[in-house]
Amino acid sequence: MMAVSGEHTLAGERMLRMPSCLQKLTRVVLSHKPWALFILIAGFVSFAYTKLYWGVWEDPKSRAPTYGLSAEISCAHYVPSALDIAAGSSPPTGNVFFVETSEQTSPSYLFSCSVESVARRHPTSRVVVLMKGLAKGNTSLPEHWAFSLLSCFPNVEIRPLDLTELFSGTPLALWFSQPQRQQEPHFLHVLSDACRIVLMWKFGGIYLDTDFIVLKNLENLTNALGIQDDHELNGAFLSFKAKHKFMELCMQDFVQNYNGWVWGHQGPGLLTRVFKKWCSLGTLKSMNCKGVSALAQEVVYPIPWQDWKKLFEAVSALELEKLLKNTYAVHIWNKLSHGTKLEIPSQALLAQLYAQFCPATYAKMKQDSEEVSRRAV
Repeated sequence: MMAVSGEHTLAGERMLRMPSCLQKLTRVVLSHKPWALFILIAGFVSFAYTKLYWGVWEDPKSRAPTYGLSAEISCAHYVPSALDIAAGSSPPTGNVFFVETSEQTSPSYLFSCSVESVARRHPTSRVVVLMKGLAKGNTSLPEHWAFSLLSCFPNVEIRPLDLTELFSGTPLALWFSQPQRQQEPHFLHVLSDACRIVLMWKFGGIYLDTDFIVLKNLENLTNALGIQDDHELNGAFLSFKAKHKFMELCMQDFVQNYNGWVWGHQGPGLLTRVFKKWCSLGTLKSMNCKGVSALAQEVVYPIPWQDWKKLFEAVSALELEKLLKNTYAVHIWNKLSHGTKLEIPSQALLAQLYAQFCPATYAKMKQDSEEVSRRAV
């Protein structure tokens, strides 16, 4: 009797800590153990099955988004076998840098396509993506489909961007240490301009903005930058050997002629000023001068920024081939084109570039587009 009384006392204490519905259920179990246990197990299995069924089929808009590769698509589908071979014992042949100076950690389709297109065209290079929004010392990436996709490529490295460390030992260290700079209207763009010239000077290699789609290997374009129009060069693509004098002059001009309030003054304007001095030019033209090449517009800026809407117009395969005959990469002018609707699939120039040069990202875009269409039905 004492033992039974003790058991009932212990059960009572536990029941005080339970919701009333569970208290009643527990009393039933204690008084009708075999049958109640059977009913309880059957009920639990039924409940779990129902939750699983409706959890799979519930409206995605009612849930928080999930990320990662879909179960049907593996990395083997994304990465060509040649890439695995190249990433084996062969040492990297150089660095390709991308920089994200905002706190953004949700890469767009275009961002993903830019990195993927480079990874495919430069299988033996280290493709380094530096992102200010990533926490230093944290080895795990945020949950996002683009990070899962890009992690399939063995030559892609996604790292935190440590600006203080990057600018240390350069003329830009003092500039960056001044907090009032962050109040300037174009600070993030100016910061990106600063990062690219320091990366080229310190480490050498190739720098690309995250709104490029790369069509060919860029490694033979050394100590080069591209002409964007009749009046200016652009730094969205840079390729230089480390410690090159031209990049040193760019860093000096950045500080000596600094004006963060004028759009492009520290970017295209700076590169144009330095190149004209370097070559003693009055007007800009495609040329190689003292070992630095100003590439013709068709090489990396085949679509002028004034004509960015052409990217969303349909073109035939023949027209596309003719347009890109002498082109290594296409700048998408994201500052202008961002937000413009792109039909996937379609014959639009940009859609064809996605499909051909970043097929993994394109597959994700197509999958998402089909999902949106299904929801609309």
